[in-house]
Amino acid sequence: MQMAAVSEQKSGFKAGIKAGISIAVGYLPVALTFGLLAKTTGLTLFESVLMSLLVFAGAAQYISLSLIAAGAGAAVIIFNTFIVNIRHFLMSASLNEKMEPETRAKKSLYAFGLTDETFTVIATREGKTTTGFALGVMLIAYGSWVVNTGIGHVIGASLPEFLQQAMSIALYAMFVGLLVPSLKKEMKVAYLAGLAAVLNSMFTLTGLLDTGWAIAASTLISAMAVEVLTGLRKGAALK
Repeated sequence: MQMAAVSEQKSGFKAGIKAGISIAVGYLPVALTFGLLAKTTGLTLFESVLMSLLVFAGAAQYISLSLIAAGAGAAVIIFNTFIVNIRHFLMSASLNEKMEPETRAKKSLYAFGLTDETFTVIATREGKTTTGFALGVMLIAYGSWVVNTGIGHVIGASLPEFLQQAMSIALYAMFVGLLVPSLKKEMKVAYLAGLAAVLNSMFTLTGLLDTGWAIAASTLISAMAVEVLTGLRKGAALK
């Protein structure tokens, strides 16, 4: 019985590796860019790779770079990371229903590897998902992200100094690139981004809040305001 369970986990792990290859390939350019931008922000190779090892959250890591460049403190960076990744509470709760019964120790392993992409691959699989499959998907995605972060940093170190400095602009271009596709899908995102930009500018220009706290406050306030207004509009439409 135990041998059969071990065999099932091994086969599930191999299937997970195969299913996660597309994620690993997709992470390659994003992780390379992160490593390169981390170098231009002033992080060492060790610090850049360590961030990817411990955080493993693309959007949060990019935001952290902008906050580090702005001189934000550790508390501000941690809080902003929490806000950006708060959706993981819902994702992990949903995934828990999909997974086979397992110990908390093993659940904590694949909970760390949860990203938008790994969640999609695992959640869309038919039937219950084995721990081996989840670990396979997450391990190859995690490996790609960490390794390519290091490669990106090394590549960045070999670039001319003027080009390294110019690459800091790419950080803002990355955020614009992430925002535009969402704007096309739903206008609510446009309202959210616009209100957040106005609030952040107000907080920053008036000196009311530091850069990091201004980002966190404007994100929270705009998200709540847009959701309340959307709810009121839907309620009025139903009457």
